[in-house]
Amino acid sequence: MCRVSLESKTDMSKSYVKGGTPIGSESKCSTCSYAHIMTGYRESEMVTICNDVHPNIVVPFNIHECTGYYDKNRPSWQQMEKLAIHVSAGKPKPVGFKVGAGFGETTVRVVEDDDDYDEDDE
Repeated sequence: MCRVSLESKTDMSKSYVKGGTPIGSESKCSTCSYAHIMTGYRESEMVTICNDVHPNIVVPFNIHECTGYYDKNRPSWQQMEKLAIHVSAGKPKPVGFKVGAGFGETTVRVVEDDDDYDEDDE
Protein backbone atom coordinates (compact mmCIF):
# COMPACT_ATOMS: atom_id res chain seq x y z
CA MET A 1 0.00 0.00 0.00
CA CYS A 2 1.54 3.29 -1.12
CA ARG A 3 0.50 6.58 0.43
CA VAL A 4 1.37 9.95 -1.01
CA SER A 5 1.07 12.88 1.35
CA LEU A 6 -0.97 15.91 0.37
CA GLU A 7 2.06 18.15 0.97
CA SER A 8 4.08 16.56 -1.82
CA LYS A 9 1.24 17.14 -4.29
CA THR A 10 1.02 20.84 -3.44
CA ASP A 11 4.80 21.25 -3.56
CA MET A 12 4.98 19.82 -7.07
CA SER A 13 2.26 22.13 -8.33
CA LYS A 14 4.25 25.21 -7.28
CA SER A 15 7.50 24.34 -9.05
CA TYR A 16 8.94 26.84 -11.51
CA VAL A 17 9.63 25.82 -15.08
CA LYS A 18 11.75 28.25 -17.09
CA GLY A 19 10.03 29.10 -20.35
CA GLY A 20 6.79 27.47 -19.18
CA THR A 21 3.28 28.84 -19.45
CA PRO A 22 3.13 32.32 -17.90
CA ILE A 23 0.75 32.89 -15.01
CA GLY A 24 -1.34 36.02 -15.40
CA SER A 25 -1.53 38.35 -18.35
CA GLU A 26 -0.22 41.66 -17.00
CA SER A 27 2.37 43.17 -19.29
CA LYS A 28 5.87 43.98 -18.06
CA CYS A 29 5.47 47.34 -19.77
CA SER A 30 3.05 48.57 -17.07
CA THR A 31 5.94 48.81 -14.57
CA CYS A 32 8.78 49.65 -16.98
CA SER A 33 10.50 53.04 -17.02
CA TYR A 34 10.96 52.93 -20.80
CA ALA A 35 7.28 52.39 -21.60
CA HIS A 36 4.91 55.13 -22.72
CA ILE A 37 1.39 53.78 -22.16
CA MET A 38 -1.75 55.51 -23.34
CA THR A 39 -5.09 54.03 -22.26
CA GLY A 40 -8.59 54.88 -23.36
CA TYR A 41 -11.92 54.36 -21.66
CA ARG A 42 -12.26 50.77 -22.84
CA GLU A 43 -9.93 47.92 -22.02
CA SER A 44 -9.14 47.45 -25.69
CA GLU A 45 -8.09 51.10 -26.08
CA MET A 46 -4.44 50.96 -25.08
CA VAL A 47 -1.28 51.88 -26.96
CA THR A 48 2.14 51.00 -25.55
CA ILE A 49 5.28 52.57 -27.02
CA CYS A 50 8.71 51.25 -26.05
CA ASN A 51 11.32 54.02 -25.70
CA ASP A 52 14.21 51.61 -25.04
CA VAL A 53 14.70 50.69 -28.69
CA HIS A 54 15.54 53.07 -31.54
CA PRO A 55 13.36 53.89 -33.38
CA ASN A 56 10.64 53.67 -30.75
CA ILE A 57 8.12 50.94 -31.51
CA VAL A 58 4.47 50.33 -30.75
CA VAL A 59 4.14 47.10 -28.76
CA PRO A 60 1.25 45.12 -30.30
CA PHE A 61 0.80 42.60 -27.45
CA ASN A 62 1.37 42.12 -23.70
CA ILE A 63 5.02 41.51 -22.88
CA HIS A 64 5.93 38.59 -20.60
CA GLU A 65 9.72 39.01 -20.57
CA CYS A 66 11.93 41.82 -21.85
CA THR A 67 15.73 42.23 -21.83
CA GLY A 68 15.46 46.04 -21.69
CA TYR A 69 13.08 46.03 -18.71
CA TYR A 70 13.88 48.59 -16.00
CA ASP A 71 11.48 48.68 -13.05
CA LYS A 72 10.25 52.24 -12.51
CA ASN A 73 9.59 51.48 -8.83
CA ARG A 74 13.27 50.69 -8.24
CA PRO A 75 15.26 53.68 -6.93
CA SER A 76 18.06 55.12 -9.03
CA TRP A 77 21.70 55.14 -7.91
CA GLN A 78 21.46 58.81 -6.91
CA GLN A 79 18.33 58.15 -4.83
CA MET A 80 20.03 55.24 -3.07
CA GLU A 81 23.09 57.40 -2.29
CA LYS A 82 20.80 60.10 -0.92
CA LEU A 83 19.03 57.62 1.37
CA ALA A 84 22.19 55.80 2.45
CA ILE A 85 23.52 56.07 5.98
CA HIS A 86 27.16 57.13 5.92
CA VAL A 87 29.27 55.01 8.23
CA SER A 88 32.75 56.18 9.07
CA ALA A 89 35.46 53.81 10.17
CA GLY A 90 36.16 53.99 13.88
CA LYS A 91 39.38 53.47 15.77
CA PRO A 92 40.96 50.20 14.61
CA LYS A 93 40.85 47.39 17.15
CA PRO A 94 43.90 45.30 18.00
CA VAL A 95 44.27 42.09 16.07
CA GLY A 96 44.73 38.77 17.83
CA PHE A 97 43.63 37.25 21.09
CA LYS A 98 42.42 39.44 23.90
CA VAL A 99 44.55 39.41 26.98
CA GLY A 100 42.67 39.66 30.25
CA ALA A 101 43.60 39.54 33.89
CA GLY A 102 45.85 36.58 34.57
CA PHE A 103 46.62 35.94 30.93
CA GLY A 104 49.51 38.37 30.65
CA GLU A 105 52.03 36.11 32.35
CA THR A 106 52.22 32.44 31.64
CA THR A 107 54.68 30.04 33.14
CA VAL A 108 55.53 26.80 31.43
CA ARG A 109 57.00 23.91 33.36
CA VAL A 110 58.83 21.14 31.59
CA VAL A 111 58.96 17.98 33.61
CA GLU A 112 61.19 15.22 32.42
CA ASP A 113 60.27 11.79 33.61
CA ASP A 114 62.79 9.02 33.20
CA ASP A 115 60.04 6.41 33.27
CA ASP A 116 58.46 7.61 30.00
CA TYR A 117 58.53 4.88 27.42
CA ASP A 118 58.98 5.92 23.83
CA GLU A 119 58.78 3.50 20.93
CA ASP A 120 61.30 5.58 19.00
CA ASP A 121 63.97 5.02 21.69
CA GLU A 122 64.31 1.36 20.80
